[in-house]
Amino acid sequence: MNKTNLIISGTPLLDELDGISPLEPQAEQRALVFTAGQHGMRLDRALVELVPEFSRNYLQQLIESGGVLINGQAMVKASHKVKVSDAGLIELRPTPQSQAFKAESMALDVVFVDAHVLVIHKPAGLVVHPAPGNWSGTLMNGLLGYDPRAFDLPRAGIVHRLDKDTSGLMVVARSRAVMDALVHAIAAREVKRQYLAIGQGAWSGAVKCPVDAAIGRDPVNRLRMAAVDLKLHPGKVARTDFELLSNGAQACLVHCTLHTGRTHQIRVHMAQLKHPLIGDALYGGAMDLGMSRQALHAYRLAFAHPVTGQALSFSARLPADFSAALAMLGLKYNQKDI
Repeated sequence: MNKTNLIISGTPLLDELDGISPLEPQAEQRALVFTAGQHGMRLDRALVELVPEFSRNYLQQLIESGGVLINGQAMVKASHKVKVSDAGLIELRPTPQSQAFKAESMALDVVFVDAHVLVIHKPAGLVVHPAPGNWSGTLMNGLLGYDPRAFDLPRAGIVHRLDKDTSGLMVVARSRAVMDALVHAIAAREVKRQYLAIGQGAWSGAVKCPVDAAIGRDPVNRLRMAAVDLKLHPGKVARTDFELLSNGAQACLVHCTLHTGRTHQIRVHMAQLKHPLIGDALYGGAMDLGMSRQALHAYRLAFAHPVTGQALSFSARLPADFSAALAMLGLKYNQKDI
C-alpha cells in the first residue's frame, strides 16, 4: 500500500495495487534457414527478415556477443555475408537493453496519486529513462514496479524528464488517454514548471531577466548543449524567465520559470548569463561550493487535471544538499516570497 499526500488539500489518498513478479527471461534457440533472396545479404539484415519480432539493434547485439552461429561457428560481425547454403542457429537471449523494460522495487517519493496521474519527487542521482550505462535502476523501472498497468504505456507513462542530477517534481500518466492529454498540455505550455537554481558568482543586473536563446548541440563539444544562432546551427527556440531571490558574494539563488522544455535549458541559459550552476562542471560551474551535482531543483509543478479539469499545484521541499549549500553560501530562501 502506498501512502501519499495531496498537497492542495492535505487529505491522505490511499492507493493499493497488487504486485507482479515478472518471470525471468529465458534464452530461446531457433534454426535459421536463409532464402535465395537473402544470399549475399548482411547477417544483421537477414536476421531482421527471419526474426522480425526483434529490432535490428537487438539482433546486432546478439551477433556481437556470439549468439549467432553459422555452420557451427559464432559470427560476431553484423556485416558477414550469408549464403543460401548456410546452416544457422540463433540464441535469443536477454541483453541489457532487452531487459530494460522490467519492473523493479523502488521507494518512490509519491506526492500525489489518483486513478489517472502520479506526481513524484525525483531525487538527484536517479536516471529517468534506461540508456547506455543505466539499463536498470531508473525511474521507469520503479514505475513499472509501482503499478503493473504501466507496462501498457510508452515509457511507463513518463511525459517529461529531469536530468539525472536534477531533483524535483515530475508528473506521470497512468493511462494512454491521460498520457496523450499531458503531452498535449506540455506542448501547449499549459503545464507550469518552476525551478530553484544556485548560480555561480554575485548576480549583477536586473532582478528579473527573461532569456530568449535557441538551444542546440554545441558545435564544439558534442556532449553539451549551447545557445546557438539558428541561422548557423540547428536548434530549437527556448525561453526561460529568471528572477533573483537572494544574492551573495560567491553565488546567487535564482527562481526559474520554463516556457519551453529543451535539453539542459536552464543550465545553458544560466551559463549564457555568466552564472553557471554551482556543481555543474559540464557548463563551467564551480565544484567546491557545497554541491556535488548541479544545483537545480524542480520545486513547483502546476497543471489542470487531465480528466477532472481541477487545478492542481504542488511544491517540493528542498533537498538536504541544496539547503546545506544555501546555508554555506549565505543565501536565504523563503518559499512564501515566490
